Amino acid sequence: MGSVTLNPQIANADPNPNNVNTKTPYRIYIGYDPKEDVAYEVCRYSILKRSSIPVEIIPIKQSELREKKYYWRERGKLESTEFSFTRFLTPFLAGYEGWAMFVDCDFLYLGDIKELFDLTDDKYAVMCVQHDYTPKETTKMDGAVQTVYPRKNWSSMVLYNCGHPKNKVLSPEVVNKESGAFLHRFMWLEDDEIGSVPFVWNFLVGHNQVVKDDPNTYPKAIHYTLGGPWFEAWKDCEFGDLWLKELEECKEVEKEEEKDQKVE
Repeated sequence: MGSVTLNPQIANADPNPNNVNTKTPYRIYIGYDPKEDVAYEVCRYSILKRSSIPVEIIPIKQSELREKKYYWRERGKLESTEFSFTRFLTPFLAGYEGWAMFVDCDFLYLGDIKELFDLTDDKYAVMCVQHDYTPKETTKMDGAVQTVYPRKNWSSMVLYNCGHPKNKVLSPEVVNKESGAFLHRFMWLEDDEIGSVPFVWNFLVGHNQVVKDDPNTYPKAIHYTLGGPWFEAWKDCEFGDLWLKELEECKEVEKEEEKDQKVE
C-alpha cells in the first residue's frame, strides 16, 4: 500500500506553540515492521485524517537505521517487532529538540492528535499512559511470546520532550547496549520526570473498558496490543470492525490519489 498524502488543509493549519519551531509540524514516529506494513498505513492514515495541526509522520525502519549505523544490536528472542528497541532513538532522530511522539503501528486513532499534544508539559521528560497491565495471554500477534514486566505498554505511545537534558542519555550507543528493562521501564528517568496521559490515548483492547455514558472512557486511540485484524487469528477482535472500516477508506483515498496523478 502506498503513502497517504497529507491533506492541504491540515498542512496549512496553525501549529501548536509548544513546539520549538512554530513553523514546523509536529513529528510523529511510528514503529515499522515489514510484516505489519498495512497496520502502519492505517495508523498513519487515521492520524492524518483527524489532525487539525500540521504533523510529519516518520516510520522508524530498522533497515534504514542499520544502513545509517544508528542501530546495530542483534535481535533478541523476546523482540516481537523490529521496533522493540529502535523506538528509543526518537529523541536522537528528532535532534533532541521540541516535542515528538513515538507510537507502535498497531494503533487506530479516533481523536485529534492536537488534543494529545496540548497535554505536553515541559517539566516532564516523557509523558505516556501509565498502565497497570499484566496480560493473561502467553502469546500475542502472530505467535510472538508475551512478556510481563513493570510498566508494560508505557513505551508503546510516548510523548518525548526531546530537548530535556535527561533524554540526551538516549544516544545510539546507549540504545544499542542497554537492557530491555532499562529502556522500557524508563530507568534513565526519575519517577517525577514521567508525566501521565489519560488512558483513552492508549486504550488497550482486552484490558481497558468503555463505561456507558462516560465519555472520559471512550477511546481516542485504540491499541490492538495482542493482535489486530491484519492477522487472520485476530480479524474478529474487539474494535476490529473500526480498523477494517479505516482500512477500506485508506484504500479508497489511495485509489483517488492515483487517478488524480494520472490526470495530471
